[in-house]
Order: sequence, then structure tokens, then C-alpha cells
Amino acid sequence: MTEEINVLALVKGEERYVFLFSDQRRAEALRTLGRYASNPELSFTWYDAAVLSQKIRAQIADPDAATENESAVKPRFQFPANGPIDIGSMDVDHLDFDEFS
Repeated sequence: MTEEINVLALVKGEERYVFLFSDQRRAEALRTLGRYASNPELSFTWYDAAVLSQKIRAQIADPDAATENESAVKPRFQFPANGPIDIGSMDVDHLDFDEFS
């Protein structure tokens, strides 16, 4: 039986970052992202590392999420199918608007 290889790629201008790793080497791939982000000689940033590590972790949480017929990117929110949203019924004690200013 052959071992599957995961491929994760990032294109930044003229630079290409391609990571190949097996399921057993996910932790090593995550550490590599951190090493690249901490290297000032690379254009690879901590934001890049965060985005790519999130993709790696998402594969662990739901390995069958992406199939050929459905998108690998899932919507973050579910919107109501009909009618307006009633914000009058929301508990305003749990809304913290200061965090957005």
C-alpha cells in the first residue's frame, strides 16, 4: 500500500512555497511553517504560517470534507433562508462592540 502525500502550496509574487508531507508528518510540517515565518530572509510571514497551518489542521478535523464534487472552502456562516434577522431579540449584554474599535 502506498502512503498518501499531502501538498500545500503558497504563491507570493515570484516565490513559490510548496510543502509535501504525510499524515504522520503533520506536526513537522507545522513546525516548518513556524521556522519559515521566523526567517527574516524569506517573504513568508506569520500570517502565511497561520493560514497554512489552519488548512493543515482542518484536514485532521474533517478528512473527508473535500471531494471532487464539492468545494474545499466551506461558508463560515449560515444565513437564514427566509425573512429578516430580528436583532431586537438579541441579548445585548453579550455584544461587545469595543473589541471592534
